[in-house]
Amino acid sequence: MAEMGTVKDELRTRTPERNLNRSFEDPGLISPERQNERQLLAVPFIGRIRGGLKPGKKVIVMGIVDPEPDSFVISLTCGRGSLEGPPTDVALELCARFEDRQFLRRAFVSGTWSEEEKPIQYFPFIEDQPFRIEIHCEQQRFRLFVDGHQLFDFYHLVRPLSAIDTIRINGSLTITKLG
Repeated sequence: MAEMGTVKDELRTRTPERNLNRSFEDPGLISPERQNERQLLAVPFIGRIRGGLKPGKKVIVMGIVDPEPDSFVISLTCGRGSLEGPPTDVALELCARFEDRQFLRRAFVSGTWSEEEKPIQYFPFIEDQPFRIEIHCEQQRFRLFVDGHQLFDFYHLVRPLSAIDTIRINGSLTITKLG
């Protein structure tokens, strides 16, 4: 499991970065059981992955799709950037688009977006329903699972893997847990 844990109680207000989490310092899952954590898991969300990624680590995002969703995006990035601007590099951007039932993935490296990869066996997300995404970091690729089913692989375009230290989440979903 990715080495993510409880978020610091630091929460900026009245700024575009109000949902920026400084770090996940203790291993474990983040749960919105307390009001403060619920606010910290608000979308749009930016959080740190302690120590960056390496083979054997995984990132887990649990959430609920909005009742009338448009799309949502989950990105693993190098550095946090800001909510308005792009980070330096995006190792993996996942975009679930509900209108055409696509789950797109791509990367942004050295100022250029890679081609979007589109083909999937099925669209795994349902309006107003919970989901669990697991992104396994392997030596050559990310392996993505949704609700326990392997959906696709995405080969690394960003090196070193340890530079991938931030997760960004935005769109038509509610985050319930991160790990």
